[in-house]
Amino acid sequence: MPSYDYDLFVIGGGSGGVRAARVVSGLGRRVGIAEEYRYGGTCVIRGCVPKKLLVYASQFSEAFEDAAGYGWSVGGTAFDWKALIANKDREIARLESIYRGGVEKAGGETFASRAELIDAHTVRLVAEGRTVTADKILIATGGRPSPHEALPGHELTITSNEAFQLEKLPEAIVIAGGGYIAVEFANIFHGLGVRTTLIYRGAEILGRFDMDLRRGLHEAMAAKGIEIICHDVFSRIEKGEDGRLVAHTSKGRALVADQVMLALGRTPNTENLGLERAGVKVGPVGEILVDDYSRTSADTIYALGDVTNRMQLTPAAIHEAMCFVDTAFRDRPTKPDLEDVATAVFSQPEIGTVGLSEDQAATQLGDVDIYRAAFRPMRNILPDRQERMIMKLVVDARSNRVVGAHILGPDAGELAQLLGVAVKGRLTKDVFDRTMAIHPTAAEELVTMYQPSYRIRGGRRD
Repeated sequence: MPSYDYDLFVIGGGSGGVRAARVVSGLGRRVGIAEEYRYGGTCVIRGCVPKKLLVYASQFSEAFEDAAGYGWSVGGTAFDWKALIANKDREIARLESIYRGGVEKAGGETFASRAELIDAHTVRLVAEGRTVTADKILIATGGRPSPHEALPGHELTITSNEAFQLEKLPEAIVIAGGGYIAVEFANIFHGLGVRTTLIYRGAEILGRFDMDLRRGLHEAMAAKGIEIICHDVFSRIEKGEDGRLVAHTSKGRALVADQVMLALGRTPNTENLGLERAGVKVGPVGEILVDDYSRTSADTIYALGDVTNRMQLTPAAIHEAMCFVDTAFRDRPTKPDLEDVATAVFSQPEIGTVGLSEDQAATQLGDVDIYRAAFRPMRNILPDRQERMIMKLVVDARSNRVVGAHILGPDAGELAQLLGVAVKGRLTKDVFDRTMAIHPTAAEELVTMYQPSYRIRGGRRD
């Protein structure tokens, strides 16, 4: 039987890779993991965590405005971008050490190096100029913002990566994209006092989300003063004589700003990894192709997380890692379950959602009952904030099962996490109806919508 340096070698120190390395190390196996940038990956270093910290910072401007409605007199306020970034960086450094230290405490060996495949059992550690061998290899290298090199002037733009490290806060920014990253950053910059424009090629922001939430968020963002341009795209970016940027669009607009940000999708990190040498096949956008158990076309090599382009969510990568551990090291073949995954968009107002949208349910199920409530949450009344909250349950008319739940409003992400349990647990609307309301809360609407707002039969609204 061949002898290897490691039972498992992980390429990529993000959430999925670190979880797999730590758990397998805890099983008493020999594990090595290499990360060429910083441990923690996209989520911790330049994704979910720093983004949420910036979201919190951007919410204070509205909190100061609302305070007067509750009798508070707020004096002069000032915002310090550099102080925020310094505090954010300090927290990210703390988390990074926890991620790397967790693997080491479990008995794994960590490397600060790029790792490339030589063959199905051999990895080259570039920074150390040597190779190591492993019985199994896991690729968890994640993804990166798409650079869109075909766009003239793309080198003048930034992505979400650079947005976290800007030297100063711009006076004006134009953001291209309609997905959650673009929408979240539009709200962040606007909340920090930046004149913000969002441009998107589609008819409405946030494709694949429920249309009620998409329209509701669009209206709320526009009411705040965020300019949203749909059905248009950049044609070129250039620098004006005054040093500011001019984003020209296909419909003749010339949008002037201090920063132009591209949030137009993400690309799997698979370039120059040696995949072909190891017999690992990739798909049309460079994603690693895997079977139901995260195994690649090379029997000894697995892949998970964003590099597979299955579901670009940190919890999904962690779940896939645990399934990989069960499959490869516990003799319990386990398929990742990526159905009914709750998620949130940390816009302002927030979106929380799980399960099928109304349109998806109409197409897949045909007969659907829709329960919908739109109202101003209590916290908005005294400040006279007109922003409305939307709560929506999508119910299979035949089984009465709640197949989708969608919220737009304060703390929607927190609510969606609990609704995820209900939808995943296949609860029926009867269970919601029998559940006692907590009053006064916005969430009580979820259990007090007793009659359908409207019905869909045969895929069409009655």
